[in-house]
Amino acid sequence: MNRPEPVSSRLPDFTWDTLDVAAATAAAHPGGLINLSMGTPVDPVPPVIRQALADASNAPGYPLTAGTPALRDAIAAWVARACGAGVDGLGVLPTIGSKELVAGLPTLLGAGPGDVVVVPSIAYPTYEDGARLAGATTLRTDSLTAVGPTPRVRLVWVNSPGNPTGRVLPAAHLRKVVDWARERGAVVASDECYLPLGWDAEPASILSPEVCGGSYEGVLAVHSLSKRSNLAGYRAGFVAGDPALVAELLKIRKHAGLIVPAPVQAAMVAALGDQAHADEQRERYRARRERLRAAFTDAGFTVEHSEAGLYLWLTRDEDCWETVDWLARRGILVAAGIFYGPAGARHVRAALTESDERIAAVADRLAQP
Repeated sequence: MNRPEPVSSRLPDFTWDTLDVAAATAAAHPGGLINLSMGTPVDPVPPVIRQALADASNAPGYPLTAGTPALRDAIAAWVARACGAGVDGLGVLPTIGSKELVAGLPTLLGAGPGDVVVVPSIAYPTYEDGARLAGATTLRTDSLTAVGPTPRVRLVWVNSPGNPTGRVLPAAHLRKVVDWARERGAVVASDECYLPLGWDAEPASILSPEVCGGSYEGVLAVHSLSKRSNLAGYRAGFVAGDPALVAELLKIRKHAGLIVPAPVQAAMVAALGDQAHADEQRERYRARRERLRAAFTDAGFTVEHSEAGLYLWLTRDEDCWETVDWLARRGILVAAGIFYGPAGARHVRAALTESDERIAAVADRLAQP
């Protein structure tokens, strides 16, 4: 009897596993590892959030998949402040971080064989992973004219500020994407996890009136508290936008048991309601960005885009694995640009998520022969 191919066969090797050799080399450096690869937060979880989590820890019952009324109100209020959205007619839904939603969205929207998911030419790998899991086809492009006349586009991913490039898409560009997708009945999902981290440019949300025209039809914005509030370990995210689409996601997620734990929901309310800790964290990243940018530039790297977000998109105009190896021998671990698509093959991505002490040591490491 022939068994079907395992679902995992649709997927490439896990991105970060391919860095194991470089990680071992970097860890062997006498000064220890400076990890600029994955972008894992290292700063403490703010006390106001930890207290809210602890206060809600006596939670013996099942939580609401839709989120508590307090959480839904907190999400809507934050989206209004940060994205310029109106709360009337806005659907909101908490998610178990943002990655699970990104990976599952094509399936949740009913995409399958013969359908097309459009992603940026240089993009977060999980966009394509989600299409593969659904059995759909991925099209990498930054220009919708390249899509052609196919009627089978089900989902278009946009990401601004971009990961890994830090590129910010103008509101006018995003509006054209929304108009194009609405004409074809496709959904636009905007990954806005780095929206609060604009440095040299001000990012626009897909939910702002200048982009969506005051209607949330066919648009979804995906957000995360992992970087804003150092909650990567809490798995705290949410999606906001078209109320009909959000209601459909909720219906399926109820059946699947995709529920944010009750203590985490309470922590999210505290996080979304407190701007002070987010401003402090943003300032930490701003200072680290300045030091890292200067260190890499002085060492002969070119920094491209990187006007927003949590990363520097770097090149020495050589194969990215040569750059990864060169840096690893100096105890610095970065992400290979090829992780994000063929167009990234001569770049690497460096995250701002190391301690101030480690960031300060990068310049000296880069100066080593």
